[in-house]
Amino acid sequence: MTGKAKPKKHTAKELAAKIDAATTNRGGGKAGKADRSGIEKGGHAKLECPLCKVTAPDIKSMKIHHDAKHPKLAFDETKLNNLHAVAPVAESSNKVKPGIRGSLKK
Repeated sequence: MTGKAKPKKHTAKELAAKIDAATTNRGGGKAGKADRSGIEKGGHAKLECPLCKVTAPDIKSMKIHHDAKHPKLAFDETKLNNLHAVAPVAESSNKVKPGIRGSLKK
């Protein structure tokens, strides 16, 4: 046990864990939301259910989802949408965008 005036030292293991926790992307926050949602390259979700548009990372998870949510229908792997195979293209709109304080420039 250390005395009152003696500062406690951190071990190398604790310091390494602290650095790892601070620098590793855990998928939270705004940056993680885009990754989880599957907007760009599918994110974590590789497959999409054709019936209800729910996403899953692999066949096994999609089979579990299908058995739970669509029990009366037969599971067919060929009907699943592979989000990693098709990257969505952003649409370019030609609409006039509002200027300062919402006024339209003419």
